[in-house]
Amino acid sequence: MFNVIKNKTLIGYMEKYPEAEEALKKWYYEIKSSDFKNSNELKARYGNASIIADNRVVFNINGNKYRLIVRINYDFKNILIKWFGTHKEYDKINAEEVEYKSQNN
Repeated sequence: MFNVIKNKTLIGYMEKYPEAEEALKKWYYEIKSSDFKNSNELKARYGNASIIADNRVVFNINGNKYRLIVRINYDFKNILIKWFGTHKEYDKINAEEVEYKSQNN
């Protein structure tokens, strides 16, 4: 089972994008109870996910209307939320370098 670090971050995204809330919750509960040992196993379950540099994965959320970028440490079973936004917003960022910034920064 995976530990999703910064659940509060995910909740913040649900508040910012309420139309994506149910899809994010579904992703959260599915991923939390998963036991992937590597990116190949993850890709077998999430065929539309994109594996990118630095153990980052881009998930399509809510019919690809949104994108979620996470960093996964398979050995320690940790998932760190890096970024979430619309597909249009995603096109304006570098998924390999983007970092989460709280709204308080």
